[in-house]
Amino acid sequence: MKKVLKGWIADNSVTADKTDKILLLESAGKVDIDDILEEMLKEDTGLRPETLRHAVELYNRIVMDFILNGYQVNTGLFYAVAKLTGILESGVWNKANNSIYVAFTQGKDLRKAISETSVSILGEKAGIMYILETEDVKTGRKDGSATAGRNIFVRGGMLKISGEDPTVGIVLTDSKGIETKLEDDLIVKNMPSELTLLIPAELTAGEYTLTITTQYSHSSRQFLKTPRSVTTPIWIGGKPEEGGGDRPEIE
Repeated sequence: MKKVLKGWIADNSVTADKTDKILLLESAGKVDIDDILEEMLKEDTGLRPETLRHAVELYNRIVMDFILNGYQVNTGLFYAVAKLTGILESGVWNKANNSIYVAFTQGKDLRKAISETSVSILGEKAGIMYILETEDVKTGRKDGSATAGRNIFVRGGMLKISGEDPTVGIVLTDSKGIETKLEDDLIVKNMPSELTLLIPAELTAGEYTLTITTQYSHSSRQFLKTPRSVTTPIWIGGKPEEGGGDRPEIE
């Protein structure tokens, strides 16, 4: 399959220079395991669909078992290693305060494929909603790190929280799927290009999905009929360090 990424030119809302532009990825959609298996069957492997599915599911299970037993896994596509996060109290592991995070980095095969991928610019597009970066005010880190009880900057485009639909607002979803919707008073700054949010102090360390949903349009008097959302991962307590190079770091 030919590898092509398509993107739209948009204003860079983070810099003061109005001529600065960035390229935002045009999503080609979503695929799941069924889509992947269907594509694999087109390669004429000679395997029955149920055999192919069993092999893929077995592969996934074995990889997960290795990772979650402390091995650093190198598949060529990615490197993966488990990380333990959170403050250990009284020398006891507590799932309420501690969590397991798996760090992934690009493998050699994926980096080679990236170098062979072309980019097609579709043109300019106004009114794109996107998240460009986040910044933990306490640490200054812009890698998705966040600190409970402290502010985080979220920068991008068309982010202003606006509209009357009940889905409008900001939600933090933890790895267990538990959602925390921020109250209005935790949205300290509400601008199209930047939000300042106060992370609830009671949230425990770990990975969360930050979802921003709004009906904001360029007009303050008219909302979009249908709310739209963007998401980005954040790590309360700091994003775990990831390995690099041609193999995972030995720690």
